[in-house]
Amino acid sequence: MKRGPADRCNILIVDDMEENLIAFEAVLGPLHQHLVRARSGEEALKAMLRQEFAVVLLDVRMPGMDGFETAANIKRLDQTKDVPIILVTGSEAGAGYAYRGYAVGAADFITKPIDPWVLRTKVNVFLDLHRKKRQLAMHAAAGDAERLGEITERLAQIELLLRNRPGPEAGELADRIAEVERAVESLQQAPPAQRSS
Repeated sequence: MKRGPADRCNILIVDDMEENLIAFEAVLGPLHQHLVRARSGEEALKAMLRQEFAVVLLDVRMPGMDGFETAANIKRLDQTKDVPIILVTGSEAGAGYAYRGYAVGAADFITKPIDPWVLRTKVNVFLDLHRKKRQLAMHAAAGDAERLGEITERLAQIELLLRNRPGPEAGELADRIAEVERAVESLQQAPPAQRSS
């Protein structure tokens, strides 16, 4: 099933070997997602700071910063710490690799030679989780806007009641409530990211 641009997620593929990147793209192509390449751990970290990824496929054996070190750095950053990482290992990798990978925060492993069906299935699980998380965030933002609207309405009613009462204290209180009302209205107009910070 081909997905529209709104449903597409970013998948980061990290490998220093061109033929491996081509193989990953061929295997993941049928998922119709946006595939982003990185040829090193450093490139991967830069890409992750520029855009949001649903999942990262990360080769363990790379020159310079290897997959374990890259995974550890991804998990250290607030912006990227929740992105699931699938470590890609050679068939010679033993239990020590798995222990080390889970210790740095990897969510899963896949061994070369890669079974296309297994890889697509694993990646699809993380894509579904990412979409659900995105939907929850959108619903939460919509719920926030609704609640802010209700608060504004109640404040307006209180302000009206106070303005109709005699005495200087009621007027001062009404002015303060009007200030709070304006603050809540400005919160309603702010993007969701600014609202939560």
